[in-house]
Amino acid sequence: MARKATATSAKTQPNVPQFTNEQDLDAFREMLLIRRFEEKAGQMYGMGLIGGFCHLYIGQEAVVTGITMASEKGKDAQITGYRDHGHMLVMGLDPKGVMAELTGRQGGLSKGKGGSMHMFSNEHRFYGGNGIVGAQVSLGAGLAFASKYTGDGSVSIAYFGDGAANQGQVYETFNMAKLWKLPVVFIIENNKYAMGTSIERAAATTDFSKRGASFDIPGEQVDGMDVRMVYDAAKRAIEHARSGNGPYILEMLTYRYRGHSMSDPAKYRSKDEVTKYRQERDPIEQVRARLIEGGVVTEEDLKKIETEIRAIVTEAADFATNDPEPDPSELWTDITIEA
Repeated sequence: MARKATATSAKTQPNVPQFTNEQDLDAFREMLLIRRFEEKAGQMYGMGLIGGFCHLYIGQEAVVTGITMASEKGKDAQITGYRDHGHMLVMGLDPKGVMAELTGRQGGLSKGKGGSMHMFSNEHRFYGGNGIVGAQVSLGAGLAFASKYTGDGSVSIAYFGDGAANQGQVYETFNMAKLWKLPVVFIIENNKYAMGTSIERAAATTDFSKRGASFDIPGEQVDGMDVRMVYDAAKRAIEHARSGNGPYILEMLTYRYRGHSMSDPAKYRSKDEVTKYRQERDPIEQVRARLIEGGVVTEEDLKKIETEIRAIVTEAADFATNDPEPDPSELWTDITIEA
């Protein structure tokens, strides 16, 4: 049923940028890895192997995939909130290290001390994973300030949700970013619900792309369920910032299939609403349908990719289950730095 619905959307549409076969295949792999990883994380949380909070990215995969494809990997910085596992995976961080951090093991990206919401990798230019709602927006502008100060030509990409878009520090950051023409792209991942509250009940104006208007920051709404649209908009926004024109806002209209976190039963929305998105808008199924219809690959080829991805996720889960917990002495490491 889902295939039939997405097959229609896979046909060439007017005003929709087209991907090459290679781009579609790359996007399919990246999004499928995120989806299967998050599904496994959800299972492990249910088994009690992951503690604390766990926010899954299932349904929103096209956003970070398209944006990262449009950025300069290893050069441009990215920072986000607590729904961060997908961002790390698409930026090239080791799935074993990500999963081990979720289970609090010594082989985790933050040595088992950060958990789901607090991971980073300076090597990959990924700066979290931040648990305070909206805090990453100011930090993202700080990364952009560092870029402008050093002249390294990089762009900072700061992700936050529709709920965080109502935080005051966001607008203080918008003002400074525009005033100093910082090379930062603000990505608002609008999945329609801030925890359990719909945007209609929480925001006086629901077009978040216009939130920078009073600061003269350009913005646009993007179909965040279509990786091609995300990529196309991100290329423009990143080039705008890299060229010295200051910040840019992209509102990604997306949707999460699961609750806000694993502890959220999501009773504030109907099953029909979730089913409709899964059947008609799923970002992975759209790409799958294009690949099959275009004769790029066969169903058998896609099954092989699926098998490869599942093997990667299984290996990560096994590692995260068997890796030792941190030594108690780790409580006293990474607290201060010599300056």
